[in-house]
Amino acid sequence: MGRVVLDTSFSSHDAEELWASLTTEEARRLAGLLLYQAAAVDPGAPEAPGVVEVLPVAGDAYAIRIRGHELTVDQPLTDGGKDTAPTPVELFVAAVASCAAHYAGRFLDRHGAGRAGLRVRAQFRMAADRPARVASLSLTVVAPQLPTERPAALRAVVSHCTVTNSMASPPEMELRVSRDGGV
Repeated sequence: MGRVVLDTSFSSHDAEELWASLTTEEARRLAGLLLYQAAAVDPGAPEAPGVVEVLPVAGDAYAIRIRGHELTVDQPLTDGGKDTAPTPVELFVAAVASCAAHYAGRFLDRHGAGRAGLRVRAQFRMAADRPARVASLSLTVVAPQLPTERPAALRAVVSHCTVTNSMASPPEMELRVSRDGGV
């Protein structure tokens, strides 16, 4: 297992070097906490709701900007990327799963059940034929605090999350190509 080394020295000749050696999981958690704190202190100029901008970073990696937040996508090594981030398809599946988790969490709150142990697991399979697409998607909602008489109600609520509704009734889509940046 590799480790990430964080050197907080101001210059190479600092006498009092301060560094930390972290596992990759610890480094990701620290990065997430730092981003969370930075957003709380300086939220930046919020983008208009309903606007997402994607910009190239390097190779197959792209930065996705959404209302002052930034995500990254990449491709796996086997597909020519550097595997520095999830793929767009994985983010699509993550959107479905996280939407389901949000609806499940709110359901549990409304019914006085705790969210302790709540998790959603998504498994997906790509289509073998064209066009390229997700062929199947399976979600499992684990809700240990769910009252025994509520599984059907939770399933009904989660099955109507906004992302799932958007797949069931796809939005109209328009594609324009511009050379002058006009959006």
